[in-house]
Amino acid sequence: MLALHVLASGSSGNAAVVENVVTGAGVLIDCGICKRDFLSRCDQAGFDPARIEAAFVTHEHGDHVKGLGVVLRGLAKLGCQPPIYVARGCMANSDALAKVAEAFEVRELATTANAGATASADGSAKAAARASVIEAAGVRVIPFATSHDAAASFGFRIEDAADGDAIGYLTDSGVVTPAAHAALADVRILALESNHDPKMLAAGPYPYVIKQRIASNSGHLSNGQAAAELGTLVAESRTAGLRLPQTVVAMHVSQNNNDYGLARRTLEAALGEAGCHAETLCGYQARLTTAR
Repeated sequence: MLALHVLASGSSGNAAVVENVVTGAGVLIDCGICKRDFLSRCDQAGFDPARIEAAFVTHEHGDHVKGLGVVLRGLAKLGCQPPIYVARGCMANSDALAKVAEAFEVRELATTANAGATASADGSAKAAARASVIEAAGVRVIPFATSHDAAASFGFRIEDAADGDAIGYLTDSGVVTPAAHAALADVRILALESNHDPKMLAAGPYPYVIKQRIASNSGHLSNGQAAAELGTLVAESRTAGLRLPQTVVAMHVSQNNNDYGLARRTLEAALGEAGCHAETLCGYQARLTTAR
């Protein structure tokens, strides 16, 4: 059985832990927050950070990696030195990641290009993702390609190696890629970006070029895009006899171009139309959210 602890989610910093509830071990996804907040929210979640067995980087943007080095040094003092999985291109584009690579064990994630090539060769994006499965903390972490303006960008499917429980994790993507759509099916917990409301973005304070970037195919998913993907996933999963999500977490909700309540209501409406009674939560910028 797995639990998702969203320590922070938003443009000021992102971090999440997937915990193997049976063993207490876990994996870290991104760390764009300070060590104090990281340790405090792990404590609130009842998770021992010294039990982190691997860290995964979605992409190199500062709000996802700026706290990683400091947190890793803190974990080392606790006797915890997990390997860090990150794409080579991301390291080349980030001073923060380059410094991490100098001090800690870094292992390469498959590039988005390689994942795409494998998917097109056998017609199965999910099979492509499984080719690069990583095992740690009693879970299988399966990266998939996302669409973001970074050197490389990933989401993850995390499966309990013992009982098959599964979490889908997609954030920072302008569209839902075929690989992402395949990987997010048949999960119990779905963490899905619901970044902005298009009307709020258009009327908001950002410069036009930033608005265009956010709304582009290499930007961030809107509430409507997230709702459409959720509805499609539920419908296809029901038809295929797969499990439906029991908990959906709205991720990377903009504090300038969205509202937590609006993001949540939009996903709830999509679930209602699809006849799915999943719990809906939000990942917050400055407080813990746990999905069990």
